[in-house]
Amino acid sequence: MNEADVILIGGGIMSANLGSLLKKLDPSLKIHLYEVAEDFANEASNGWHNAGTGHAGLCELSYTPDRGSDGEVKIDKALEIFEEFEQSLQFWAAAVREGMITSPAEFITPVPHLSFVHGDEGVDFLTSRFHGLKKHHFFESMTFTDDPDTVKKWAPLLVEGRNDESVATTKEEHGTDINFGALSRKLIAWLGSQKGCETHLRHRVTDLTEIESGWQVCVRNETTGETREIKTNFVFIGAGGGTLPLLQKSEIPEAKGYGGFPIGGQWLICQNPDIVSRHHAKVYGAALGSAPTMAVPHLDTRVIDGKSSLLFGPYGSWTTKFLHQGGSFFDLFKSVRLDNLGPLIKTGFCNIPLVGYLIGQGLQSMNHRLGELRRFYPKARIKDWKLIEAGIRVQAIKSVDGDAGIVHFGTEVLTDQKRSLSALLGASPGASVSVKVMLQVIEKCFPHLVKDKHLDTLLTLIPSYNRNLKSKNEADFFRTIHEAALSELHLT
Repeated sequence: MNEADVILIGGGIMSANLGSLLKKLDPSLKIHLYEVAEDFANEASNGWHNAGTGHAGLCELSYTPDRGSDGEVKIDKALEIFEEFEQSLQFWAAAVREGMITSPAEFITPVPHLSFVHGDEGVDFLTSRFHGLKKHHFFESMTFTDDPDTVKKWAPLLVEGRNDESVATTKEEHGTDINFGALSRKLIAWLGSQKGCETHLRHRVTDLTEIESGWQVCVRNETTGETREIKTNFVFIGAGGGTLPLLQKSEIPEAKGYGGFPIGGQWLICQNPDIVSRHHAKVYGAALGSAPTMAVPHLDTRVIDGKSSLLFGPYGSWTTKFLHQGGSFFDLFKSVRLDNLGPLIKTGFCNIPLVGYLIGQGLQSMNHRLGELRRFYPKARIKDWKLIEAGIRVQAIKSVDGDAGIVHFGTEVLTDQKRSLSALLGASPGASVSVKVMLQVIEKCFPHLVKDKHLDTLLTLIPSYNRNLKSKNEADFFRTIHEAALSELHLT
């Protein structure tokens, strides 16, 4: 039987960050990574399956949905997301600095982040949001306008052909477009080149058996059919839609009651160079009706393999599959257990508007989709856009205090009592804050790696670790490390 210190299941951004962090903190670790697909990062991390937004609260109105008793927009969630994304920037910058990855322009591009609203109510909301954010050092460079001529200079497609209605926009120059697939493959390539590490494609983990000193993992080579068993001290399941079935196989008590609700997605894409060249921004609007938080509409510059396109969406779609590649329409039904049947049924009844929204989205005609696009780009023409598939997000369902609900925000990390297995469920802003999430896994399951000599190494990788960047006392420190990260990633 082969042995490894750590087994990573799934070759996306989560496993890529966790594996590379662990190997940097302890070079002696033997780490194996297994991915069932023919290439790494082909599911949720795939460049075409997500918007590539470096989520930092700069433009996403869904991170500031509420107003306080004084009528002002609450900004706490935006501050939290910004600070977490900052840790990702720092680590990726350190990876470039230390030669772990090269050519940052192949995975990260500077693209301004804009929030855009129209109508008096929207303008009032965005004005309050801007004044709240602008006071904080994270957002001190943000600008605001309610002048249509200025909006036209920032993003001409937004106002050309628009009726005489009030509009407003905030702009942050230091936004990013990220190809999480390319980034994942770079980090995994580095990990696979390190002594004691292995990375495998076309390998499926078929079973997990708990043993006294960790786990026995059964892996099948999908090319040869050969099966082998590997003993390991720690397992991380970061397999996207494939996580829940493997988590259920583990039979850890912490997974009892969890279910998954798959939400499909689609984009409209434009590659007409005359249009693409006139829009350089990620522009987020307000949520529509019963749409989930991950379906807030936005019109984005998207850079993949050096080529720019425009994406609009996402449009939701009803699906019962958990994965694009190797997924089955029976995935949802096969995930049903006695322990999660109640939460699944209750969630279904409590979210009938959401289910109706997803079915309705999937049945939309191209003209209906174009109508939504024209809220952002009034002069959009159907001949310039085509529909493509986006990623499948399996939203975690759990019971809390007797109530079942869908986890709309953030990610859910489950860890067993022995701290020998962790699994990741959830969705947005997942990839953007993946370093923060993986640090939490390390703190819980490898606590010795964030102390003593290992802490010194960690601070070279993530200088803000264990510091509260939101504090006014840390404003100067934040500016210093933020500018350094932007420079190392070639974003300035």
